[in-house]
Amino acid sequence: MKAKRTPFRPTQKPGDPENRPERGVDRGADAPRGRSARGAVPAAGELEKPAPRRKPAPNTGGRANRGLVARDGRPLAEAKPERLQKVLAQAGIGSRREMDQWIAEGRVTVNGEVAQPGQSVVPTDKVKIGGRLINIRFTGSSRPPRVLMYHKPEGEIVSRDDPDGRPSVFAALPRMRGGRWINVGRLDFNTSGLLLFTTSGDLANKLMHPSSQLVREYAVRVLGELTLEAQQQLLKGVELEDGPANFAALVDAGGEGANKWYRVTIFEGRNREVRRMFEAVGCTVSRLIRVRYGPFVLPPQLKRGRCQELTETEVKALLREMEKIGQVPRAMTETK
Repeated sequence: MKAKRTPFRPTQKPGDPENRPERGVDRGADAPRGRSARGAVPAAGELEKPAPRRKPAPNTGGRANRGLVARDGRPLAEAKPERLQKVLAQAGIGSRREMDQWIAEGRVTVNGEVAQPGQSVVPTDKVKIGGRLINIRFTGSSRPPRVLMYHKPEGEIVSRDDPDGRPSVFAALPRMRGGRWINVGRLDFNTSGLLLFTTSGDLANKLMHPSSQLVREYAVRVLGELTLEAQQQLLKGVELEDGPANFAALVDAGGEGANKWYRVTIFEGRNREVRRMFEAVGCTVSRLIRVRYGPFVLPPQLKRGRCQELTETEVKALLREMEKIGQVPRAMTETK
């Protein structure tokens, strides 16, 4: 039978000298240089040494049990002890005042023992609150705290616990692990506008304290006539139940009918201070919007109920500016 010809193998005729090898192949001979004979076993002296494997890190059983040894076995740099309440505030657990109270109540333990007021800790200490291990953060941490701006709508309370069950601003914030958001001051239930949050209690303290001299600017809609005499009185100062207060600036922002808009600035953060000041001159605030807090301005594109987080570069720039102000005492609360 005639063999079928395929395009992959040329037809070979028996006895064709062109298709015969010039010499036989000796499969037992050494392979040419640069190649290795298939199936050949190299001599003992020609065995290649295996690449050295990376030495595995010691199994230390987690960060809390490593002591001063990092994951790769190298020693950690020594850290200066810091006050426990400061470290907990930096971790976003709460303000320093709250942490002082928790320590006094015996809710905080360090290395299995109840913490004492004024106690200092180092990064290797195991700090627990209510039996839960806390990821503590020290001042020397290379990662800056998180900061975000929130456009608070009317009808939300700046609190995690409300007996009346009203909506909370914290429900709209991004969730996190190993910390919590700390509000920088407060806004009244019926007040909207810019509200700041951070994971650092120390930073929140500096942003809130009057010694920082951070301006608060509000857009105010007033029901009733605000005479020139009343405007001068608000700039000069009015007497409130908790002491005198005055606006740093008061500018007419227009409006028609019985409602007029004004832009006011103030450097304090007392409870409902703006509303009480207008009431002191016989006017009622029908709407109050915070549009600025220190270097932060409410972004026009930020809708109500939404938040915008600062980048690490922006946070680092903020920290540098706050360092110029210096250390301030423990945090104070504010409500407009």
